[in-house]
Amino acid sequence: MPFPPIADYAFLSDCEVSTLIAPDGAVEWLCLPRPDAPSVFGALLDRSAGSFRFGPSGARVPQQRRYLPGTMVLETTWHTATGWLTVTDALVLGPVASIRRGDTRRSPGDASAQRTLLRIARCFDGRVELDLSCFPLFDYGRVPGQWNYDGEGFTRTSVDAEGLTLTLNSSVPLGLLGARSYGRKTLEAGDSAFAALSWGDTSPGNLVEAREQLAYTESFWRSWISMARFPDHRFRPYMERSALALKGLSYAPTGAIMAAATTSLPETPGGERNWDYRFTWIRDTAFMLRALHSLGLDWEAFEYFAFIIDAVSEPDPADPWSLQIMYGIGGERDLTEHTLDHLSGYRDSRPVRIGNGAFDQHQHDVWGMLLDAVEEHLRGGGQIAPHIWARLSALVDTALVKSKEPDQGIWEMRGAPQHFVASKVLCWVAADRGIRIARARGDRERAERWQAGADALKEEICARGVDERGVFTQHYGSTELDASLLLLPLMGFLPPEDVRVRATVLAIAEELTEQGLVLRYRVDRTEDGLSGEEGTFSICSFWLVSALAVIGEVDAAEALFERMLSFAGPLRLYAEEIDAATGAHLGNFPQAFTHLSLIDAANRLIAAENAARGIE
Repeated sequence: MPFPPIADYAFLSDCEVSTLIAPDGAVEWLCLPRPDAPSVFGALLDRSAGSFRFGPSGARVPQQRRYLPGTMVLETTWHTATGWLTVTDALVLGPVASIRRGDTRRSPGDASAQRTLLRIARCFDGRVELDLSCFPLFDYGRVPGQWNYDGEGFTRTSVDAEGLTLTLNSSVPLGLLGARSYGRKTLEAGDSAFAALSWGDTSPGNLVEAREQLAYTESFWRSWISMARFPDHRFRPYMERSALALKGLSYAPTGAIMAAATTSLPETPGGERNWDYRFTWIRDTAFMLRALHSLGLDWEAFEYFAFIIDAVSEPDPADPWSLQIMYGIGGERDLTEHTLDHLSGYRDSRPVRIGNGAFDQHQHDVWGMLLDAVEEHLRGGGQIAPHIWARLSALVDTALVKSKEPDQGIWEMRGAPQHFVASKVLCWVAADRGIRIARARGDRERAERWQAGADALKEEICARGVDERGVFTQHYGSTELDASLLLLPLMGFLPPEDVRVRATVLAIAEELTEQGLVLRYRVDRTEDGLSGEEGTFSICSFWLVSALAVIGEVDAAEALFERMLSFAGPLRLYAEEIDAATGAHLGNFPQAFTHLSLIDAANRLIAAENAARGIE
């Protein structure tokens, strides 16, 4: 079977694990017992690495797919030669368990994951033959299991491998064939059947229980989304789906939010730019908090901030001033990168990587992103303890010292370190936010010391980071553009009316785009240590929307935003990149950074529209 387009996958989550379901009804990505664990179903990265299909026999192209409104519940409608069928899929949420699990550090709130993937089929016209094929291959497709009947009948089977026990309950009579559990059942109009794959102890035993679990899950998601604040605007459906995607990328036990649900979906099909994004990046933090707070999702913002503070408040004993650019979703520091050479990769894109070798890179934007997040947290009504302030103060000092050194840059270049302008600006942001926090705390000595450092750094950046045209450049001594420079007005480095800011934003819009969509940089003119091409970066396109709106080019901003919305996947989800020529999504999916930048861009555009109409 060929690989589906990346954008055609559906994304489900219970905020403890997540899964991707292909249009033909096959679960092709599920990692257990955490989303960064080895895959159980890995057909996303190799067609022979395991999948779980539950759908009509002889039909692979659905009539319609949609999320039930306000939920992370997927409904797929099929039309066969003999009838009509819907399949409803969900990762089940239910009442909070009385016993705390594993690495849990956060309050579960109103519901918790039931560790069950539930699939319910209903024939609503004619007659449909329903197929079930559950073929898990553990440890990224390397370890097959052996299914066995669990009980006296044909409705329950189980398999043990790699420390996991999977149980399959179904009203479809099950057969066993080595590593595969399978079945077939004919449904008449009005008939339903279910299949529930569980790695816990709450699997439904019959169709009535399955429907109750589905109803609870639907109710949870609708209740959650109803607590958020969304504008009464045409952008609202995209903002809602983006908020649901961000919630789905969260890991409730610790409050972490993953950059994406997948690893190694390629930036260029067949290329080597394939990375593992199942971690939390510090640089996402400020943008994440701003997006969540803007929608009234203060609880999620607090939980995520708590995770970040847990991760960064304990310095490395070997380097007490260090701050990693990224952490595991359980707070892990060692994210050593490996390749899985037995996997073909999505559309033959090798290597498939697990872990991320960038975890120990020097990227100087990290301090500014963290301090900006802290200020956002305080603005949202949060507090920080004195020992955390002491740690943060040390990081501001570090940012000012390290600003004099080259780094790998915000894009995690694997080439030689450079004096990247955006990195210098984010070091200035660290000092600027530190100054504001210090003044609010009455810490005059630190505020005055950091002010002197910030002023000197800004003067240096404006002297060495601008070319003869008056445009900011990728790094000192370069004439190349970089989309990270769009952060200058968005992070408050210079006012929007500054002629250099305006010139830079317009130059990026004119010179660093393909069919209007923004590249990170020109790969043929930038030594990033990698071969091959890449698509346009969706977050950069949304940054350009925001920057254009900020400098007053609202019509251009709105046109670009509408164009980006037209590239959304069928379920309003985005991968990391878009091929501007074909509209194909590239890179890991769904990507948090893209969705939170969509929310921010929408908010800025709506604010600009309201201002033009005299509405506050």
